[in-house]
Amino acid sequence: MRSPTLARRERHDLCDLALVLGEDAPTLCGDWDAQHLVAHLLVREHSPLGALGIAMETFAPLTDRAMARVMRRDFAVLVERLREPGLTPYALWPVEVLGNTLEYLVHHEDLRRAQPGWRPRERTPADDDAIWTAIRIGGRALVRPAGVPVRIRRADTGTEVTMRRGEDPVTVVGSPTEVSLFLFGRRQLHDLTFEGPAEKVTALRGADLGF
Repeated sequence: MRSPTLARRERHDLCDLALVLGEDAPTLCGDWDAQHLVAHLLVREHSPLGALGIAMETFAPLTDRAMARVMRRDFAVLVERLREPGLTPYALWPVEVLGNTLEYLVHHEDLRRAQPGWRPRERTPADDDAIWTAIRIGGRALVRPAGVPVRIRRADTGTEVTMRRGEDPVTVVGSPTEVSLFLFGRRQLHDLTFEGPAEKVTALRGADLGF
């Protein structure tokens, strides 16, 4: 029997934390609270029409209406529905790994790091490898808004990946989790460093990264 993926474990941990903190708990997603975050994840997985606005701004009203409908239900019921993917493509191992590893990692941290006294979590080497693979495959589009060449480097192994080609790139150095969170536009980070021309570092750090 296959062990639960990192994506599935992050999903379960997010659900557990959401129940502990309650629906009004803040997140790092703008003015969303925990209820909005759970509704977003449910719409993304269970409402193909409503999910269009997540990727395309033109359809944002569809997503807003879908989320509003979801949030009429009891929060605990919503969380328990989110706990497992159910009859969706996200229940398939390859889709879950490719589509949900970063989604649930980032949103779990959105909830964790919006709370006072948060601390970075210890990761196993296997989990670090899974996160690094996910950001290496899916992260190149995240840095386009910066308009500068970007490389990322694992602080533990020194492994580097080019995210956007060009001369004199900015190199973002940190753990796979912290690098991923930065590329998704989060600013509550731990032990992340930047190497490269100062003006390009400034452009990268000030850019609206992520989706």
